Amino acid sequence: MENMMALIMAAGKDSRMKSKKSKLVNQIYGKEVVKRVEEAVRKAGIHDITAIVGENKVQIEEVLKEEVKYIEQEDSLGTGHAISSARKLLEGKSGYVLILNGNIPLIREETLQRIIKKAKDSKSAACILTAMMKNPLGYGRILRDENGVVKEIIEEIYLTDEQNLINEVNAGIYCFDIKALLQSIGEIKQGKDGKYNITDIIKIMADKGLKVTANIAEDNTEIFSVTDKVSLEMLTRLLRIRINTFHMRNGVTIEDMNTTYIYDNVKIGVDTVIRPNTTIKSGVVIGEDCDIGPNAYIREGCVLADKVKVGSFVEIKKADIGYGSKVPHLSYMGDCKIGEKCNIGCGTITCNYDGFNKSKTIIGDHSFIGSNTNLVAPVTLGNNVFVAAGSTITDDVEDDSLAIARQRQVNKKDWNKK
Repeated sequence: MENMMALIMAAGKDSRMKSKKSKLVNQIYGKEVVKRVEEAVRKAGIHDITAIVGENKVQIEEVLKEEVKYIEQEDSLGTGHAISSARKLLEGKSGYVLILNGNIPLIREETLQRIIKKAKDSKSAACILTAMMKNPLGYGRILRDENGVVKEIIEEIYLTDEQNLINEVNAGIYCFDIKALLQSIGEIKQGKDGKYNITDIIKIMADKGLKVTANIAEDNTEIFSVTDKVSLEMLTRLLRIRINTFHMRNGVTIEDMNTTYIYDNVKIGVDTVIRPNTTIKSGVVIGEDCDIGPNAYIREGCVLADKVKVGSFVEIKKADIGYGSKVPHLSYMGDCKIGEKCNIGCGTITCNYDGFNKSKTIIGDHSFIGSNTNLVAPVTLGNNVFVAAGSTITDDVEDDSLAIARQRQVNKKDWNKK
């Protein structure tokens, strides 16, 4: 996005997380909180991104790596102080800067795009994202004049009884004209709490007669922040509802959305059924009319064609499963390619790891693998192969063959009487 940059505030101290890790690098669905924010900014079209970091610098850098630039805030003296740390970065630049907290992992790129568009279209010195809350406890409030023009953001500790009734809250996301921001940031005063707050800039700009606008978030859950383990779980739950709702609206049947865990970037075809207690990791592709059984675990790298069945207590990983094939129950199929219309018997395992390397198992079309079979990779089974139950297969099997790899049964009469 031209003439657009972003600052992610990621320097705050953790007082409630009770973790060796920063709240910003705790994960929601396998992805760090601050990474989710950075990705939303990037998807909104901004590629010039800087993270303002503090004592958690090393942890943040390990997550965001070289995808962003870094500025270190030496003293944790509030959001206004954090932005002051970026003055040298902003000086000499034109356009707009998006500033947001690094602990709001549910923010959507569309919401960021709307606030940016409004700031630019209205030629605002500042456009702030706000939200309506029935219970606004813990949030700064938006003060407007009789014409609805934004005049000030009042932090909660300064609210009068009347202002405490205001339901429009500050989301902690701002789009500033860079030049107007630089002209105002030096006027922030230290508050009662010893902090310099970025919210003060809004009143400073309004008092100067600069244009301040606001965009109200359509979904106020987007601005919820991670502060402790409880809020982390709550936001995970909200994301689960958001993702599952998306898939159901696109034709997927989810029997119990409260126990179905679908990660980001999963594709599922219409009329596929997802049964309870199922986990599907990021990047998985599932075709149409599939049946995913209860307690199934579909890990990264899996591609399922149409009409595939993955049954109860089945785990698959980096598995490419062909049309109409079935892995009905109690199996592990990792690092494998399974052809069309195969049946994988109960208790079958691809032995894909030898302690040093992962190896692949290939099964052709129309093959039947008997129950309790071990397929020791690397191994290739042809088309129309039948493997007898209880076999341990270590050698390749040709098309149309029966493979048996087990000891002949011996019964010793009266042995157990002894």
